[in-house]
Amino acid sequence: MPVFSGIVENTAGLRLDRYVSGCLGLLSRSQFKSRSMIAAVNGKQAKPSRIVKNGDHLDLSWREAEGPNLEAEDLPLNVIYEDPHVIVIDKAQGMVVHPGAGNHSGTLVNALLFRRAALPGDPLRPGIVHRLDKDTSGVMICAWDTEALAFLAAQFKAGTVRKRYAAILRGVPGEGSGRVKTLLCRDSRNRQRFAVGEKGKEALSYFTVVRSWNTHSLVLLRPRTGRTHQLRVHMAYLGHPIVGDPLYGSGDPLFPGAAMMLHAKNLGITLPGEQERRVFTSPLPDRFRSLIRTLEKK
Repeated sequence: MPVFSGIVENTAGLRLDRYVSGCLGLLSRSQFKSRSMIAAVNGKQAKPSRIVKNGDHLDLSWREAEGPNLEAEDLPLNVIYEDPHVIVIDKAQGMVVHPGAGNHSGTLVNALLFRRAALPGDPLRPGIVHRLDKDTSGVMICAWDTEALAFLAAQFKAGTVRKRYAAILRGVPGEGSGRVKTLLCRDSRNRQRFAVGEKGKEALSYFTVVRSWNTHSLVLLRPRTGRTHQLRVHMAYLGHPIVGDPLYGSGDPLFPGAAMMLHAKNLGITLPGEQERRVFTSPLPDRFRSLIRTLEKK
């Protein structure tokens, strides 16, 4: 039976079930009952509706889920860092993060299960703290135990994780740097896409042009919120979609067959048991270097 014990942080009077699902990332609210969650706040048994506050001591235990039969696979991983609590990898472009419709093998989760038979969290995506799209490469951190999963997930929820991406855009933004702040919602015409709208969740991104050519630019992107497809939607909204983006780019006349040029270059996060934030870095992959060489010859 999984257990968790810790101090409530980064909450402004949330319900217990909302804190466990949203801030700790351990169980969804609906799983409180189905997984027989037992919760105690400051040593006293508590209901899911109990309001928790900073400094409360939380003890949780729940029943293991009868999850899908995910298979361990000996897949290559480029490991940047590993300790008993976490693993940081440089995810390859094309690798799906966790099994889902149409992707039952060959995922990052399958590879993690080969290294550790038991992973914490959601049985559909065990060990996963955050995601990168299949066609996005770069730095990702995963958790080996329940306490680490909660510790890392709380930082993503609080917005204290610092992420920086490299991207090659079609065209050059008029300003050398700037920000994009919009509301994002699911596209009503295509459920696989997201769109800027009058309703939705607030999304904030910063961009800086590092290098430019007549037709393209290399930029650094800093998302301050973590919405699905956020950077891809925001660059397309500026009129400069990411090269190779199959959903938000209409095709690039110079690079019609290019893979998506989006790479998670840096991840700044505090590891379990540490006080100072670490920064993990991945160099630009070969697909970026090849495209840049082509642009330099134009």
